[in-house]
Amino acid sequence: MRAMTIDEPARQVPLYGEYEVVVLGGGPAGIVAAASSARAGRKTLLIERYGFLGGMGTAAGVTNFCGLHGNVHGEHRRLVQGMASELLARIDHLNGLNTPHLILGKVFAQAYDTAAYKIAADQLLASHNVHILFHALGAGVVMGDDSRIDALLVETKAGRQAVRSEIFIDCSGDGDLAVWAGAPFEIGDEHGHPLYPSMMLRLNGIDPDKAGDAWRTIPQLMEKAAAAGTHSFPRKSAIVRPQKSGIEWRVNFTQVAREDGHAINGVEPDDLTRGEIEGRKQALAAYEFLRSTVPGFEKSYIVDLPPQLGIRETRRITGSYQLSGEDVLGCASFEDSIGVNGWPIEAHVPGDVVFTFPPIPESRGYNELPYRMLVPEGVDNLLVAGRCASMTHEGQSAARVSGACFVMGEAAGSAAALALSGNRIPREIPVEKLQETLKQQGAFIGRDQMVPEGL
Repeated sequence: MRAMTIDEPARQVPLYGEYEVVVLGGGPAGIVAAASSARAGRKTLLIERYGFLGGMGTAAGVTNFCGLHGNVHGEHRRLVQGMASELLARIDHLNGLNTPHLILGKVFAQAYDTAAYKIAADQLLASHNVHILFHALGAGVVMGDDSRIDALLVETKAGRQAVRSEIFIDCSGDGDLAVWAGAPFEIGDEHGHPLYPSMMLRLNGIDPDKAGDAWRTIPQLMEKAAAAGTHSFPRKSAIVRPQKSGIEWRVNFTQVAREDGHAINGVEPDDLTRGEIEGRKQALAAYEFLRSTVPGFEKSYIVDLPPQLGIRETRRITGSYQLSGEDVLGCASFEDSIGVNGWPIEAHVPGDVVFTFPPIPESRGYNELPYRMLVPEGVDNLLVAGRCASMTHEGQSAARVSGACFVMGEAAGSAAALALSGNRIPREIPVEKLQETLKQQGAFIGRDQMVPEGL
């Protein structure tokens, strides 16, 4: 029988550089992690596989910040502050930030222009002297010993290179770096099935006067078309909302599954390949339905299909604490809180999206996020931030969104700097000092702080 593996010849890998902090992944968590570390005076490198920042927000065309706000006893407040405020201000300065809009009448989200987000992120990192390496795909690690990473290996157009650092922060979304280093992880629900991915698209050429509040009527039009047998839809819940210009709208009512009906697995190459193709088929069908059915969309056209499928969940690294669904719905508090999450559980189940909120207006509407969820088991010089942090499937269904990722990223970057200044490993830093640092930087971490006013 022919061997199913080949031996790769040993080689010497060029050293790209040596840093104090290296961040893998340039999504919301990675952007603010790198900026926070560099702001604290640490030589910091951010490594990103694409040629731009923003993660799923740009690469998957999400165009919508979720989790920046919370419903606090019936009042809408922007809970995510700190470094995120600086980024939002830069997007707004580029005229790329929408006014917040209500989701299900209960919580705000905020749309943005993807080009403005990319430019604002570049500006933010430049202002804090972050080194950036674009078009570099993480490929593995070299361990110094069983619990310490010596170098991260990346594949670039110049071939394989190595990057050394004292502390690494995994903001890859998939937990790649942590898994290569041997950290334990989970995928999906109790059966190993992750949240369903989606393929976003943007349409231009909409007549805003004719379209009006089309997002209110589109679900009924979908039900009518499905009952008549003229169209079928992969999921019930549709997101069709205008961008700032009014003539451009973002669209998502896709749900990409495997042949067995379960969600595409975003760390399986064949699944990803099928998912990209199927996602574009669903996007085209959605566009054709809108163009033929919804007033104001008659002359619309697809202006953008994003570079990749929108992945919501893959690996979740196991840390010192796993944020749970009960924590989200119970508005949990933690002694080691580093920020808060105001987004509800958003379960992408077969054929639908189901939101579960804490009691409104009875509850404060947000849970705190513990530092322990950023600290993986078994690896000493590593932090994890973003959707691959330590959470259960249900907890991740809420705290995977951009607001919570900003919170985790700022805490991880600040914690890395504190660890270096105290000659400690990240899990041993004094958390109260991290909390004080975050508050001084303008972050809202919950605890005894006053809830921020306004949106």
